[in-house]
Amino acid sequence: MSAYLPPPEQPAIRHVDADLLIVDKPSGLLSVPGRGDDKQDCLLSRVQVAYPDALAVHRLDMSTSGLLVLARGKAMHSELSRLFRERLVDKRYIAVVDGLPAVEAGEIDLPLICDWPNRPRQKVDHSIGKPSLTRFRILERCPARQCTLVELEPVTGRSHQLRVHLASLGHPILGDDLYGGEATTRAERLLLHAAKIAFIHPSTAARLEISSPPPFSPAAAAQQPPIPL
Repeated sequence: MSAYLPPPEQPAIRHVDADLLIVDKPSGLLSVPGRGDDKQDCLLSRVQVAYPDALAVHRLDMSTSGLLVLARGKAMHSELSRLFRERLVDKRYIAVVDGLPAVEAGEIDLPLICDWPNRPRQKVDHSIGKPSLTRFRILERCPARQCTLVELEPVTGRSHQLRVHLASLGHPILGDDLYGGEATTRAERLLLHAAKIAFIHPSTAARLEISSPPPFSPAAAAQQPPIPL
């Protein structure tokens, strides 16, 4: 396993109030501390310098960038965790995938479970996998680079769900070092970004919606050499 080299840029605060924060995580930074002294630098520890009461409510993969919700205090942590558990949080991701999907929109309904001999990889398992549902729609096709910009809605929140589901369609996310196959080398990072999050604020009862534009586009895909005849 390669050494953990967290990026120097600090997480951007997109929203803060007395109850919670919504923070933009850079790719390559852990959401919470990992195992070992070398993995203590993470989004949570950086945010806690300014907001010591911040607590993680959910996580993003280290390679994924984008919006992450942090509670301020245990009571709000319990409330926000309930919203995520009851699927009352609307989330949208943006990704660049390999190839040109044939349909404009659809659903991926494939059960997932940890591939224990190869963890942290996950896999599709129709016998004992947990129900997992992802909705997707095409935003932009780029035939010249043989890639596509897609919007993703994870209805469930399984580990690596978006990555495994797209790879299972034959359109892995570019830069995915676990499921990308040949598409792994087509980008310098995983081209997956948590771009929008929305929910009813537990204290105000008002809808809170925060967006973050992805720091990439289909142009981030490396131009592939032509296939020889």
